[in-house]
Amino acid sequence: MAEQDNKVPAVAENAVMVQSETLPEGTPTVRGYDFEAGLDFQRFLSSYLTTGFQAMAVGQAMEQINSMLEWRLSDEAVKEDDDVKDEAERAKVRCKVFLGYTSNLISSGLRETFKFLTKHKMVDVIVTTAGGIEEDIIKCLAPTFLGDFSLSGEQLRKRGINRIGNLLVPNENYVKFENFLMPLLDQMLKEQEENNVEWTPSSFIHRLGKEIDNEDSVYYWCYKNNIPVYCPALTDGSIGDMIYFHSYKHEARLKLDIAADIRNMNNEAAFAIKTGIIILGGGLVKHHICNANLMRNGADFSVFVNTGQEFDGSDSGARYVAMTLSSMLFFPPLCCFCCLVRLLLLL
Repeated sequence: MAEQDNKVPAVAENAVMVQSETLPEGTPTVRGYDFEAGLDFQRFLSSYLTTGFQAMAVGQAMEQINSMLEWRLSDEAVKEDDDVKDEAERAKVRCKVFLGYTSNLISSGLRETFKFLTKHKMVDVIVTTAGGIEEDIIKCLAPTFLGDFSLSGEQLRKRGINRIGNLLVPNENYVKFENFLMPLLDQMLKEQEENNVEWTPSSFIHRLGKEIDNEDSVYYWCYKNNIPVYCPALTDGSIGDMIYFHSYKHEARLKLDIAADIRNMNNEAAFAIKTGIIILGGGLVKHHICNANLMRNGADFSVFVNTGQEFDGSDSGARYVAMTLSSMLFFPPLCCFCCLVRLLLLL
């Protein structure tokens, strides 16, 4: 018994004192940013790759975005079936960048980031929801205010104030939106009936950007720079309400051709030489972009940012569905701003 007291039990020794294997040469070590050297924003963001946890995923997302922006056809060897063979022309062919985001991001201050990206032609195709369209236009007409998550929805409703998380939107904002949109719907219907104009959700959004004529608007810059914006659920919001009421004011009804838009959206990907996708949020915007890129057997670069979990069977959190659809990389939930900030630093 005394002998056993002086010897570490073999079961414990074997469990705890496991011999370490040597990690492969070149395995990165964990190291954060050294602020003793001052703040260099580029180096600070680059340090995310070796910080660990979700910071590492943010760093990987930045690398993917860098690859999207830096790629040129001239980087690759000329193939016999290439349509573009001249090196100077190949150097002009860039990766087509698809950006998708949900409406809450337009409601927030990220709207100004999206405006910057569209103003400077840093994205090529946008997919969003109905709220992602109308909230941008509404902000040109009246401000959205900061509130608090704990505010009573019941009391706010009595005061005629809508809440988006901790953001506040007075009902008056939607009245102003109606006053802006209804005459435009009248004009679009007139053009449809008299000039045989065939409207689609994307051409409708293009027209909104033209008519709002406000440099604070994301869709003004999409109009100016001819960046297509697709919204297959355009009627799922205040715009849909307005179209509904408008349909009772006229014998003829405004028509929006979603079949034309799905053809155009899928062709954006199908005929692209290289594609990159940045999807902020899930659901419709994620699936619409992934499905379009399925037409070319997947995207070449990708970043997903959402808080969805695969365990509820949703598209938003589907890690392997995303890979199946588009042969893409998946990153865990990240901070949307961090993923976008690298785009701004590359100007």
